[in-house]
Amino acid sequence: MHAAGYGAFPLILRIRWPVRLWHWINALTVFIMLMSGMMIFNAHPRLYWGKFGANFDHAWLEIGNHGAHGYLALGGQEWPTTGVLGFAQGIALAFPPLVTLPSHYNLALARGWHFLGAWTLVASLVCFLLYALLSGHLRRDLGLSREERRPRALLHDIGQHLRLRLPRGEAARHYNPLQKLAYLSVLLAVLPLLIATGLAMSPTMNAALPWLLDGLGGRQSARSIHFLCALAMALFIAVHLAMVVLAGPLNELRAMSTGWYRLPPERKP
Repeated sequence: MHAAGYGAFPLILRIRWPVRLWHWINALTVFIMLMSGMMIFNAHPRLYWGKFGANFDHAWLEIGNHGAHGYLALGGQEWPTTGVLGFAQGIALAFPPLVTLPSHYNLALARGWHFLGAWTLVASLVCFLLYALLSGHLRRDLGLSREERRPRALLHDIGQHLRLRLPRGEAARHYNPLQKLAYLSVLLAVLPLLIATGLAMSPTMNAALPWLLDGLGGRQSARSIHFLCALAMALFIAVHLAMVVLAGPLNELRAMSTGWYRLPPERKP
């Protein structure tokens, strides 16, 4: 990463163009998949473990409604969610039209959007992983040093984030340990598992790769894991956006759009 100019708050080249390109492609793709996935979930808003699951089977999670009253049922407990889940905007659906793609109930169209996003996600992830490995980005920018892997260092970083004391000055030149862990978890665990569970729900892939469905514990288990990974992805996005706002949205957006990032000034003692 190189400095451009001089002074108390220099601009540095923080993010290279392949990373920026993948970020924006991935952001658009994930939003398409989350929104279309919620519409697909609306077709049967119940989750099970194992190979089979239907209306009269025990569901570990259900989003439904009692008339005009929405609810979320989880682990034998039921919570009212009217206006958010189950019944919102005057419509009795698990997820309201405001957050689904399309915004009206259409399972076929939602599946079309979902499959388009899925194959775009697969292609972009494979290309990015190849770049990250061959260029050294994975090791250089996302790999944790021995010191960063120490529990004491990680706990200190967690404490700083909980107090909203984000890195400044030279410490902001590189990703901090929590950022690295979050990005590596998404890159190497959440996204691959989303893809694997999505493939496991395809009858065509079941015929070609029967071991994949068996390894995940059956179709309904694959669907549940797929849902949990999608939830993890949504939570990651929410925290990521909150951190962007707290760190300075204009500076962060410039870095992700042009690569150039202005180091924030050190805190006064």
